[in-house]
Amino acid sequence: MKRWLSVVLSMSLVFSAFFLVSDTQKVTVEAAGNLNKVNFTSDIVYQIVVDRFVDGNTSNNPSGSLFSSGCTNLRKYCGGDWQGIINKINDGYLTEMGVTAIWISQPVENVFAVMNDADGSTSYHGYWARDFKKTNPFFGTLSDFQRLVDAAHAKGIKVIIDFAPNHTSPASETNPSYMENGRLYDNGTLIGGYTNDTNSYFHHNGGTTFSNLEDGIYRNLFDLADFNHQNQFIDKYLKDAIKLWLDMGIDGIRMDAVKHMPFGWQKSFMDEVYDYRPVFTFGEWFLSENEVDSNNHFFANESGMSLLDFRFGQKLRQVLRNNSDDWYGFNQMIQDTASAYDEVIDQVTFIDNHDMDRFMADEGDPRKVDIALAVLLTSRGVPNIYYGTEQYMTGNGDPNNRKMMTSFNKNTRAYQVIQKLSSLRRSNPALSYGDTEQRWINSDVYIYERQFGKDVVLVAVNRSLSKSYSITGLFTALPSGTYTDQLGALLDGNTIQVGSNGAVNAFNLGPGEVGVWTYSAAESVPIIGHIGPMMGQVGHKLTIDGEGFGTNVGTVKFGNTVASVVSWSNNQITVTVPNIPAGKYNITVQTSGGQVSAAYDNFEVLTNDQVSVRFVVNNANTNWGENVYLVGNVHELGNWNTSKAIGPLFNQVIYSYPTWYVDVSVPEGKTIEFKFIKKDGSGNVIWESGSNHVYTTPTSTTGTVNVNWQY
Repeated sequence: MKRWLSVVLSMSLVFSAFFLVSDTQKVTVEAAGNLNKVNFTSDIVYQIVVDRFVDGNTSNNPSGSLFSSGCTNLRKYCGGDWQGIINKINDGYLTEMGVTAIWISQPVENVFAVMNDADGSTSYHGYWARDFKKTNPFFGTLSDFQRLVDAAHAKGIKVIIDFAPNHTSPASETNPSYMENGRLYDNGTLIGGYTNDTNSYFHHNGGTTFSNLEDGIYRNLFDLADFNHQNQFIDKYLKDAIKLWLDMGIDGIRMDAVKHMPFGWQKSFMDEVYDYRPVFTFGEWFLSENEVDSNNHFFANESGMSLLDFRFGQKLRQVLRNNSDDWYGFNQMIQDTASAYDEVIDQVTFIDNHDMDRFMADEGDPRKVDIALAVLLTSRGVPNIYYGTEQYMTGNGDPNNRKMMTSFNKNTRAYQVIQKLSSLRRSNPALSYGDTEQRWINSDVYIYERQFGKDVVLVAVNRSLSKSYSITGLFTALPSGTYTDQLGALLDGNTIQVGSNGAVNAFNLGPGEVGVWTYSAAESVPIIGHIGPMMGQVGHKLTIDGEGFGTNVGTVKFGNTVASVVSWSNNQITVTVPNIPAGKYNITVQTSGGQVSAAYDNFEVLTNDQVSVRFVVNNANTNWGENVYLVGNVHELGNWNTSKAIGPLFNQVIYSYPTWYVDVSVPEGKTIEFKFIKKDGSGNVIWESGSNHVYTTPTSTTGTVNVNWQY
């Protein structure tokens, strides 16, 4: 993020006053973000597989073949529940570690059937939903869930729920007795199942081969009954369901399998969330090692939600776990993603999770876990820690990576690393908002700096557990002075000396050593660090976080239009989106004294409430290298700008070539004009002939418009 860079470059590095954050300084969890539901950049997220954390209420455990006493069969339920999480919130395990947000398993009712496989698999993980409007009884009741949210909030901890609107449960087209065969319930009332699906609630296109984006969206993910999101009942059901959980006070949503649902429907879903109760939302778009996908970047930039940052997670694992890459590769990833993601600080970073081998290998060195956590917690993005990583839990593959939590030792080095860096992350905005600059690098050593205005954090990492390095020629933005390691030498960090020109005196970086040095000072000019959400409608509220806004009310502008201020403080402003046309806008803050911030760009104003419409064009024959796109007279269709046209359209699963289709989020209840165009690899454009197509979009539901290509 470079929106504030011009301001930083114009400021002198000579400051009249500064303070160093002491090793023992603590920032209370309650002060971490004041439960800001749209900004998690200063938070530490802790991911909990509910069934595998703590059994706080044995009376809600399942019986018979669903349950494994002692958790000897990891494909069964093991008893973890919301009461167990409440207990660990109240006994200080999470708060003392510095956790300020928990991401928990999908809370909805799951299937009660047992898979007819060798292990008798169950829905302990929460991803085989049957009723999105009821709770999983093995986790607790609705009142138990409310108590969990209340207990978390009382300790300054936000609650993120997993939500999986891509599918219900395992199903078979020909065998209605297979598991529960994808059956969907609406608060206890059966709606339908996968077999004899006369209402077209589900897709029936076979399983995906993962061969391309279209195949992954409109075919089943493995054997899971895949929702038809263009079905009007399904569309309303899922949007109504999330509102029930928003009403319970949740602070965030993790959307499962976003790669496997239509982009247009998901954008309309996010508009519904932001129109109702805005919360930070991030999706799962799995990427393998070294995989780079432009569709992933487009989704993060345009859907209204962030993503789990698999590029970050996979690359850090390559450097510190697998030794298949080094710090040069990691630094290149940092640079590339800073450009690829509009909001790189909103992407959720991690070193392991429930879908990959645990970072700690069976014969691994705990020191590598400590190093990885230190990098994770000082890097850009929203850091997420998988439950048990702080206890060096091991396990390769599902379900071995989802073992029962067996230790809650607050004295592990990993626990203490998290504790110290969580405090630092909340006290120094450079870790929340700062860009990353490489300061010194070789295969084993990575020294990087995060800077936001006058706030600076310098981090030095040596991944080698056997070799020391003499660090010479290092320069930093830290003012002259002596700096002590903010980890308190937990990872052997030293004190460094910085000269008046930013030169750091030579020092030794020992095997496995990590040093963290910081500086903070009050800001005299306005700098925007974060805006959330980054998509909304006229009249929606959004929160601006940063520094130097002043205590007297100033002015916020969207382009040249002044917004109405709801609240104003030196570090946070709330405004409403002014009455401006739909489009992308730069936002600036001007203090009451007339100082203006650098622009924070790409806030998207939508035309009005959004609905998902499927646009279909028949007989659109193309030459080799050409694809079909959609463009129209509203912002959501590019405002006739062919460089912003929607596409390329699909032509294999729901319809086959020469028919093309795409699901798009468009303004509801509006008569729109549109045309289809053809583009080749060089960007040459061929327009349809004839008049513009005209269509009035539906209100509060999905729609389909089907036309022929006009020759």
